[in-house]
Amino acid sequence: MSKSELFDAVPNEKTMKVNLPSKQVDIWFMGKVIVKIKLTNLFDLGARHRKLSKAKPREVEAQALVDSGATRLYLKPSVVRALGLETVDSVISQTSNGPARRSVYEPARLEVQGRYGNFDVVQVGENVPNLVGQIPLEYLDFVVDSKRCRLIPNPEHGDKQMSEEY
Repeated sequence: MSKSELFDAVPNEKTMKVNLPSKQVDIWFMGKVIVKIKLTNLFDLGARHRKLSKAKPREVEAQALVDSGATRLYLKPSVVRALGLETVDSVISQTSNGPARRSVYEPARLEVQGRYGNFDVVQVGENVPNLVGQIPLEYLDFVVDSKRCRLIPNPEHGDKQMSEEY
């Protein structure tokens, strides 16, 4: 069987038909999971809640790559600046280029698909996508549906955000 007989045209961007000697099967491609995120300066929210400020909290809407291999919430410098976050610490991150020291910033409220939580922010380079890592995913109770390249609520918990305490 030649390569041209083995692989048919791709019917859509997520599957490909493969002709095996006994049958034809669909092969699913793994892909990136990109989500829309809303970020809010947590201290601005607190000041407004306590009536210490009437100013609207600084907010940014952006896209982020869901990265289950990353640990935290990682944001580009332009997003960190727009939120007005201050540096509070640093951390050594293991990257594909080896260890790198990263600045850690005040927490921001992260909202994804109507669920939210408050997370410290680690700054990455402007050329790196914003990343939503394991800790925010666990807290917000999302899982990656790699077959359909999307983020979904944890199916074990129905449509409710739940925490596990064991």
